Amino acid sequence: MEVLEKIRNNGSISGRELEELVGKFGERFWRALRAVAERRVKKYVFNPSKRVFWVVVGRRRDYLVISDFYCSCDDFYLNVVIRRNAFMCYHLLAKQLAEALTIYDTYAVSDREYEPLIREWKEIERERQGEVLEHDS
Repeated sequence: MEVLEKIRNNGSISGRELEELVGKFGERFWRALRAVAERRVKKYVFNPSKRVFWVVVGRRRDYLVISDFYCSCDDFYLNVVIRRNAFMCYHLLAKQLAEALTIYDTYAVSDREYEPLIREWKEIERERQGEVLEHDS
């Protein structure tokens, strides 16, 4: 997104960029900005492989964000993938804003921790899917 590149280059959000982001994302932008301001965006770098995963800490759980294309939240699945009525969820936007502003916590993790963390994140995802299925029943 061009506006994120401008933010990255300036190191801050101008009034014009703020207007553009609010116009494009509405409430999702404000939620994303709040997550960044509260330092709820986390970057996990696995060593020595240099694999990177991002996590946005939510109110009820942590959400796994992979690159700029996937989030484990319900909003991403329902409104971005299925209904296609949103460009991205606020977790993906928070990750991109945090990266552009360099406001996030980084955790260097051994590759030995990769499998246990992935299992933990997948378990959270399975629990979420179970909740969705129970809710839809």
